Amino acid sequence: MYSNAYIYRYAGIMVILVAAILSAAATLLKPLQQRNEAVDKMQSILTAAGFEGVDAKNAIEMFNKSVTNMIVIDNEGNIVDDFEGEGKENSSAFKVNLKEELYKKSVSRPFQLPLYVVSKNGEKIYIIPLRGVGLWGPVWGNIALKDDFKTVVGVAFGHKSETPGLGAEIETPIFEDQFPGKTIFDENGNFVSIGVIKGGVVNMPANRQSHLVDAISGGTITSNGVGDMLQNVLESYEPFFKKQG
Repeated sequence: MYSNAYIYRYAGIMVILVAAILSAAATLLKPLQQRNEAVDKMQSILTAAGFEGVDAKNAIEMFNKSVTNMIVIDNEGNIVDDFEGEGKENSSAFKVNLKEELYKKSVSRPFQLPLYVVSKNGEKIYIIPLRGVGLWGPVWGNIALKDDFKTVVGVAFGHKSETPGLGAEIETPIFEDQFPGKTIFDENGNFVSIGVIKGGVVNMPANRQSHLVDAISGGTITSNGVGDMLQNVLESYEPFFKKQG
């Protein structure tokens, strides 16, 4: 029969060994996890810009070929970094933590934001990353604008844990395909973002329809989260947009 002291020593050694194995596994797997996250980000950026056939195998090559500039802007709309060349996943813009920067904005501190410039069929497209909150967790995505800085080329949304068949529909074509051609400024040059509304865009005044999309049926809170995300993030880029005019 083993003594209590022996059992405690044995249990302690096993705990230490298991902890060491788990720590080593996490350390070894971290680069792979970071690589997968980078590839997912590249796929979303390219998808928002309208590229087809993007997958995990070709995302890095297509990204480095199609993205011409990786820009960081400050809260006053000034460019503080503009990266060109290969290895764009190592640029300052690609490494910006959008969650942290939007928090800085929420507490009235200076912040910086990334902006990706894509060349597609001889045209420049500007990609803005998005982050917000849905019903059960974070929602995110990218929105692509033409070089007039107001007309939407496309979007790509994602989520962590929205309800299947309801809020999770934000990442399906039935929702995302509403965005191309919408505009984030009105005819007077005022920023209006893109609203996500219940009740049907077709029932709204004609001069507002180009700034609205239909909400997900049964996914009101998630839809509201997407609308709030678009408003919060896009207005942060307004100083930069206006300086380009």
